[in-house]
Amino acid sequence: MKRHTSHKKKEHSTVKSGMHKRNKHRERYDFKQLIDTCPELSQYVMMNKYDDESIDFSDPEAIKMLNKALLKHYYDIENWDIPQGYLCPPVPGRADYIHHISDILCGSNYGKFPKGENIKCLDIGVGANCVYPLIGNKEYGWSFIGTDIDPVAIENGNKIIEHNPFLKDQIELRLQNNPKDFFYGIIQKDELIDLTVCNPPFHASLEEAKTGTLRKLSNLSQKKVTKPVLNFGGQNNELWCEGGEERFVREMIRESKKFADSCFWFSTLISKQSNLKSTYKALEKAEAVDVKTIPMGQGNKISRIVVWTFLTKEQQNKWRNTRWKE
Repeated sequence: MKRHTSHKKKEHSTVKSGMHKRNKHRERYDFKQLIDTCPELSQYVMMNKYDDESIDFSDPEAIKMLNKALLKHYYDIENWDIPQGYLCPPVPGRADYIHHISDILCGSNYGKFPKGENIKCLDIGVGANCVYPLIGNKEYGWSFIGTDIDPVAIENGNKIIEHNPFLKDQIELRLQNNPKDFFYGIIQKDELIDLTVCNPPFHASLEEAKTGTLRKLSNLSQKKVTKPVLNFGGQNNELWCEGGEERFVREMIRESKKFADSCFWFSTLISKQSNLKSTYKALEKAEAVDVKTIPMGQGNKISRIVVWTFLTKEQQNKWRNTRWKE
C-alpha cells in the first residue's frame, strides 16, 4: 500500500446522509474488506493527506478497480470489466437511483416492494458497464432489458452476463439501431415494462464534454489539468448529444407518450437543475397523468430523478393486480 504525506486526521461522519437508507454504500469505503474480496485493488490504495485509506480518484485505473471490488463484494459480480475509454460510473450513485425508483413501485403497490424477475425494467443507454441491471437484479430480483446505440457496449455487457451465469435470462441487451429513438425498435408488440431508468448524456457538444472532463480532473487532482486522461469519462455518445441533457429528455418524453400503455413508470436522471423547467413543460405537453421528482444527493453533487406515467388510476390498478400480485 502506498503512503502519502500526512496531515491531521480528518473527522468523518460515519454515514453519507444524502444517500438512500437502503444503499449499501452509505458508509465510508472499507478498503480492508474490499481488498479481501478483490486483492488487485491493494496496489491502488494509499494513505491520503488526512491519513485515511483512499485511492486517487483522478486515476481511471484506480476507479475501475474500485468499481470491480464494489460490484464483487456487494453484488457478487465476477470479472467485471469495461473497454478502454468507456464510462466508469460511480456505483454508489447508480445504486441510489435503483433504490429510489423501487420506492416509486412500492408507493404504487400499497407499500409493498414488487420484487422478482416478473418486474421488468428497461435501461435506456445501458453502457458497456451494465451497472443499473447488475444492481437492480441483485437488490430486487428484477429482470432487465438494456439498450444502447453502441455495439461495443452491448458486446461488453453480454461478456459480463456470460461471466456471471446467474444473470442469464435476467438481463437481455438490445442494440438500438436508430440513435434518434428510445423505445421504438426496442419495446416489442404486447411487451409490458414496469419501469424505465436512464442516465442521459450530460453535455451538448464534444467541446463542452472535454471542458467538463478537464474541470472534473482538475478538481480531483487539485491542480490544473489541460490534457484529458484516456478512459476517464466515457465515449462521445455517453457524454454528449446534440442539445445535451435537456433535448435528450424532452425527446424521450415525447416518444414515451407513444408507449403510454406499454410501461407503468418512465424515469430519467436530471443532472442540471436548470433543465427541470423544460422537462415539466414537455411532460405537460405529453399529458402525463402523474409526475414525481425525487432529489438525490451525494457529497456536493445534487441531482434528481423525474418519474412519470400516462396510466389512469383505473389502469394502474389493473396493472398492479395482474402483474404485481405475489
